[in-house]
Amino acid sequence: MAIVLTGNNLTVDDLVKVARYGEKVELHPDALERIKVCREMLEEKIQAREIMYGVNTGIGEFSEVVLTDEQVKQFQKYLIYNHAAGIGEPAPIEYVRGAMLSRANVHANGNSGIRPEITLTLIEMLNKGLTPYVCQKGSVGASGDLAPMAQIALLMLGEGKAYYKGELLEGKVAMERAGIKPPGLKARDGLGTINGSNFLTAMSAIFLYDAERWLKQAEIAAAMSLEALMANMKPYTPLLHEARGFKGAIRTARAIQKIISGGDLAEGRLKVKVQDAYSMRSTPQVIGAAHDALDYARSQVEIELNGVGDNPVFFPELKLQLTGANFQGTPVSLPMDMAGAAVTMVSVMSERRMNRLNNPALNSGLPPFLTKGAGMMSGFMLSQYTADMLIVEQRILSMPASIQSIPAAADQEDFVSMGMNTAIKNMQILDNAYGILGIEYMAAAQALDLRDYKIGKGTQIAKDVIRRHVDFLEIDRPLYKDHTKMKELVKSCEILEEVEKEVGPLD
Repeated sequence: MAIVLTGNNLTVDDLVKVARYGEKVELHPDALERIKVCREMLEEKIQAREIMYGVNTGIGEFSEVVLTDEQVKQFQKYLIYNHAAGIGEPAPIEYVRGAMLSRANVHANGNSGIRPEITLTLIEMLNKGLTPYVCQKGSVGASGDLAPMAQIALLMLGEGKAYYKGELLEGKVAMERAGIKPPGLKARDGLGTINGSNFLTAMSAIFLYDAERWLKQAEIAAAMSLEALMANMKPYTPLLHEARGFKGAIRTARAIQKIISGGDLAEGRLKVKVQDAYSMRSTPQVIGAAHDALDYARSQVEIELNGVGDNPVFFPELKLQLTGANFQGTPVSLPMDMAGAAVTMVSVMSERRMNRLNNPALNSGLPPFLTKGAGMMSGFMLSQYTADMLIVEQRILSMPASIQSIPAAADQEDFVSMGMNTAIKNMQILDNAYGILGIEYMAAAQALDLRDYKIGKGTQIAKDVIRRHVDFLEIDRPLYKDHTKMKELVKSCEILEEVEKEVGPLD
């Protein structure tokens, strides 16, 4: 079923459906009419020679330079040329598609002043699977993601490069093969295509979709480790968390209870300590806080996905245009810095539980490093080293980018969000998180195989899935293949999907 763009109801999940899974896109008729009405107002103002930023003036430090009629005709092309100034490796196709969708939805509000052909071409490119080649690095996340969005806009001129049916082609060739006519760029069209934080917002939406699923898997891994360590499960009583009131903690406590239900630990048949270490009994508070942080970040991203991120902004009903800073990426980059740090925080707790599984002084009678041949064999000793390295990298990446502004454009643009840095580093944080959680899963499955009591329904399913991919560590073997398999398994969400089939949704 196609995603219909109205300007006001695009969600994170919708964006992922289009960006990753190729869902078709339509522009609502009312949105098309709004775009047309706004363009008509802009044309009237151009005819009346009203001074409008980025239409008949320069941009940035040159905003006081008024352009001649002939310069207005050429300005949008040169604007895109000089802003297509990124560097390095190409962004993944799903990031680019997400940015295109996000930009088209901004247009759907009818406040951008662009021609309808621009929005319709973006949608046609999405539907025909033509994706511009975009360097990932180059945006400072204010005045919009100018550099990456400009590489998208090059296709409007039949220039740049694009992927089509698995090939990287010159833009003109790609458009011809896809049967798309480049609309060209007239007054306002270029700036109206690039002047929003759509790239970092699309990346943030994709991150949140994946990180939310990763957090559910962190709950499964925690449940496995808790069962293996014979934890006291009273700290997971929902009543305890309802008394404090944090929604995320209540959610996590209930999820973990679901996962372990039906096992000896949940049924009270095992001897447990009066009180466990923080890494065991604080899991609802920690993973729950991460859920709350991601929920807030999602709310901000979805506001941005449906807001008018542009400059200037046109109000046809008032015959008014206002310049401002609705391109500024800080409303997204600040909560997304927190979201990345939340994933790091949960990863740190995962490693601490894995440490307890390994440590014979802390693991409630399991063999040292989860090996039957301690001394001759080292078991999971080095797996912890790998997790530790990944966590240190996450900690380095968890420094907020939103406080790292460097002035640009002769100090006209003297505070920027650096939100693209946030988006890029968050993806690296999450990539490491898959590996860290995979290592806890491996260790927990090993520990549970060394126990002789009944485990919970969800825990059993998770362990069974792991054993389809990674064998019990009877004697030492090179573990890099297993670590990598487990990382990919976590990323695939196979464990999550199978556990939820058994115990129901973990929401």
